[in-house]
Amino acid sequence: MTSLLIIAVLVLLGIAIWQLTKIFDLTQLGTVSQTENSEVANDRDNNVNGYLMFAFVGFIYVFTIYSLVEWGHLVLGTPASEHGPQYDNLMAISLILIFVVQTITQFLLHYFSFKYRGKQGRVAYYFADNDKLEFVWTIIPVIVLAGLILYGLYAWTNIMFIDEDKEDALYVEVYAKQFSWEVRYAGEDGMLGKANVRYIEGINTMGVDMSDPNSQDDIPARELHLPKGKKVIFKIRSQDVLHSAYFPHFRAQMNAVPGMVTQFGFTPTLTTEEMRQDPGIVEKVANINNIRSKKSAELVANGESPLDPYEFDYLLLCNKICGASHYNMQMKVVVDEEADFNKWLSEQETLGKAVKKEKQQMADSVEATAPIEETTDSETATDSTMVETDSTMVVQ
Repeated sequence: MTSLLIIAVLVLLGIAIWQLTKIFDLTQLGTVSQTENSEVANDRDNNVNGYLMFAFVGFIYVFTIYSLVEWGHLVLGTPASEHGPQYDNLMAISLILIFVVQTITQFLLHYFSFKYRGKQGRVAYYFADNDKLEFVWTIIPVIVLAGLILYGLYAWTNIMFIDEDKEDALYVEVYAKQFSWEVRYAGEDGMLGKANVRYIEGINTMGVDMSDPNSQDDIPARELHLPKGKKVIFKIRSQDVLHSAYFPHFRAQMNAVPGMVTQFGFTPTLTTEEMRQDPGIVEKVANINNIRSKKSAELVANGESPLDPYEFDYLLLCNKICGASHYNMQMKVVVDEEADFNKWLSEQETLGKAVKKEKQQMADSVEATAPIEETTDSETATDSTMVETDSTMVVQ
């Protein structure tokens, strides 16, 4: 610690000495001739910096245009949810406003820096205030930002408000854990059973409370299927750390917070097959496959297996840095026509049946391997009582 303090003192002392030399140089300005090496700017220096200002604003405009041309195709394109167009519209308005304001203000900033650059004998004009100018540059941002905020609140309310009593919706739980997703569909009763991490046991990896009657017909799945044209309300949970359920093509994102249930709802408008036919997606897939084919050629030349062709799929991603394998935390999302979705859902096994089957298999395994022992009636009664009063067990 002492060594650190000594180093800090020496550094500060060095800075102080350097500043003192700068002050000394400034005190000599009137006594020494102005040479090319003087640190006081002359007309030549000011002209050079003035033209550099113009060059820099030109660089900003050229780079902006180049970015739009070179990387503009990387935007997501057609939204696949009912609220998506409104979301994209709000984003487009924001970007246009930023672009226009940036273009005008950057030009004025660099133009006036050039026009009023320092010249020999020129004295800067100073005034304390200008009420009209201050009114203009205050009221215009107020009006623009107020309109943008009000429109944003209107869009947010439309997207986020869900009347669960009136909505004919599908309820799906999205469960996050390092580093994967699981989903659970509400069964025929239309209600998801209660859940808590304390109930995680065996096949019940989402911690569903099997004593809740609403849990018996819930349907777990490792792939997320959604019906086109029907409202889907997601109940989002996390088992461990902060995650974020991100559906980029549906313009939807909601944090998965340990210890609480968050919610987001949207209505899919394009099936997976329809999105695969979208011209923008077709072009993106072609570009990706061109890159993969070049990479495959390199792999084959090195004696390795080539990459499989890419095919578009919706994805559920994690948009929070949740650990070492965060980048690989994703789940395939399939949007079907409602009839196809209902058929797929009917083929899935309910959680109640799955848990019952697992218990039966465990009981059969224990019975097959355990030695036969005689027990007294009192021992049997004691065991039975222990099972009934053990609150940590999953009860059917």
